[in-house]
Amino acid sequence: MTQPSEKAIVPFVSVDNMMRLVHHVGVEQMLKDLTTYVEEDFRRWELFDKTPRVASHSDVGVIELMPTSDGEAYGFKYVNGHPKNTAEGLQTVTAFGLLADVYTGYPVLLTEMTILTALRTAATSAMVAKYLAPKGADTMAMIGNGAQSEFQTLAMKAILGLKSVRLFDKDPAATAKCAANLADTGIDVVICKSPEEAIEGAQILTTCTADKQNATILSDNMVGAGVHINAIGGDCPGKTELAKGILERSDVFVEFPEQTRIEGEIQQMDPDFAVTEMWQVITGQKQGRQDARQITLFDSVGFAIEDFSALRYIREKVVETPFHEDLDMLADPDDPRDLFGMLQRAKS
Repeated sequence: MTQPSEKAIVPFVSVDNMMRLVHHVGVEQMLKDLTTYVEEDFRRWELFDKTPRVASHSDVGVIELMPTSDGEAYGFKYVNGHPKNTAEGLQTVTAFGLLADVYTGYPVLLTEMTILTALRTAATSAMVAKYLAPKGADTMAMIGNGAQSEFQTLAMKAILGLKSVRLFDKDPAATAKCAANLADTGIDVVICKSPEEAIEGAQILTTCTADKQNATILSDNMVGAGVHINAIGGDCPGKTELAKGILERSDVFVEFPEQTRIEGEIQQMDPDFAVTEMWQVITGQKQGRQDARQITLFDSVGFAIEDFSALRYIREKVVETPFHEDLDMLADPDDPRDLFGMLQRAKS
């Protein structure tokens, strides 16, 4: 990694600049770029430090830190998940992240990650679907039409060529919002009145609901052979979306089992329930989809390496652009031993 400048200035990407950058690159192009970066890092998965995220749970939500390092760079994300926030006019999920140089320990990027997390989550879903979805899949059921839904849909369009999305949410206003946002994207948008209606004719079933509870968004009898399930809503203990019977009939793929068994759909299953790690599929060590009738299930909870990929991408993308601010956030005295002297000289 390139070391920080002598002035120890840290580039900061604000929400406003992140939005400007996304529009400068293009939403679908940025999703393609992020998919490439995430896939590259999954291919070198074994190089990374890996640990389940550090979580602080409360009755109303969770606050988490997600760290990792590839030996040259270190990254972490701070993220919360508070389902009750929606009713209060607040975001369910907010985040920021930092990338640092392992050699010096100096941070080299600070960025918002609320928007960036939505983009990297969608990119990861599409990357996985490239390996697991049935051949020619062009229709997706999007069950849960909150903040992630448009990103998920556009990523599947950018990577798989998705043509149609079938929307359902228990809140009709959320569905109307999603449909309006996707109106000019070239995707056929179908508003559905039930989850059963939404999955009709869909080869990809994406679930992304916010309630912090064990729920049954998809019951066992709703899921037929040959589909790919992209379960991204389960992200904390006590929160699931799928009936246990679906998992028993599916081949389940995960990011980091030690974390997914705590937070994912497979928290319902015995500790020795068999799963396949996605990095092994991507590197050719394990098989993904093997036949047309197979049910594949990506039990996604989000993992720090995906955030690292996104941070790496943003750092490279904002160099020599106006889409960042320079922050003077590192004390850098002329004599590294004279921090107090620097403070005293500032008095004048």
